[in-house]
Amino acid sequence: MDTRNEPLIMTGEQVAELLQVSPRTVEEWRQTNSGPPFRRVGRHVRYLRPEVLAWFQELVRHG
Repeated sequence: MDTRNEPLIMTGEQVAELLQVSPRTVEEWRQTNSGPPFRRVGRHVRYLRPEVLAWFQELVRHG
């Protein structure tokens, strides 16, 4: 997989697309603190791609 053009900093919509879930699911994960780590930049919520992938790998591992 060529990751050179993939963003390091992602929006919730980009996370949803990456994980093939709805943006609402990502929002619910954030609200219940059950999803990937996120950060607030002002009023905006952002995710770091490596953290999203690590969170997903851990989820799959412990399924």
